[in-house]
Amino acid sequence: MSGSVAEKTVIVTGAARGIGAAIARRLAAEGAGVVVADLDPAGAETVAAAIRGQGGRAEALAVDVTDRSSVRALIERTVGVFGRLDVMFNNAGISQTCPFLDVTEADFERIMKVNGLGVLIGTQEAARAMIAQGGSGKRGGGKIINTASIAGKQGYPLFAHYCASKFAVVALTQAAARALAEHRITVNCFGPGVVRTELWQQLDREFMGLGITEKPEQAIDEFSKSILLGRPSTPDDITGVTSFLASDASDYMTGQTVMIDGGMVLI
Repeated sequence: MSGSVAEKTVIVTGAARGIGAAIARRLAAEGAGVVVADLDPAGAETVAAAIRGQGGRAEALAVDVTDRSSVRALIERTVGVFGRLDVMFNNAGISQTCPFLDVTEADFERIMKVNGLGVLIGTQEAARAMIAQGGSGKRGGGKIINTASIAGKQGYPLFAHYCASKFAVVALTQAAARALAEHRITVNCFGPGVVRTELWQQLDREFMGLGITEKPEQAIDEFSKSILLGRPSTPDDITGVTSFLASDASDYMTGQTVMIDGGMVLI
């Protein structure tokens, strides 16, 4: 298969559902070997099996992105199966709806551990593997791609700790881009807006539980009113950009945050 991700080996964390699953499916369809990594191994295997059923190459592996030994084992297993690691998507993340004054230390630490520390560990361990494997030409170096958010560019009062974690993703992306450029490893991130996934179904329930909204879909509908393109996105709206970031076409790009939000945040 031709294409600028063909024959690359890609890990996508948090890929048992939502944006991560869509990224994995698209990359596999374009010829990449994909590791569907998630804390939910059964969900990851469902996605990987569907990819294989369509003729793609995919393995499902369990990972806890907050545990360095788990991430290291994921990468070692990936290299064992596919021979090398070319692209790492640090996509796993969690959220919580909580009024600003009610955010507790436990709330903050839980979100930051997954969304912030998880990206740090994933970036470090992927970079170590990419440096160790070496290579020449376009097979040298590697690409690390992190999932940020509109919440990494603006603070929202019902998601303060989530916003803090996604601002951290942007900062880690920029710092890593500077640290790893000498090894020809690029580091970028992308910022989705409102995406119709299981995560927003969770947030919708939380809005109603807090008495902020009264009926299903009200939260996502109201939060989407400022989208210039007039609708929330689907995971498939995201994957064109993520495939570009994983491809050779983005080789001269690093330290950047690409917003894929339908025009919610203009920066």
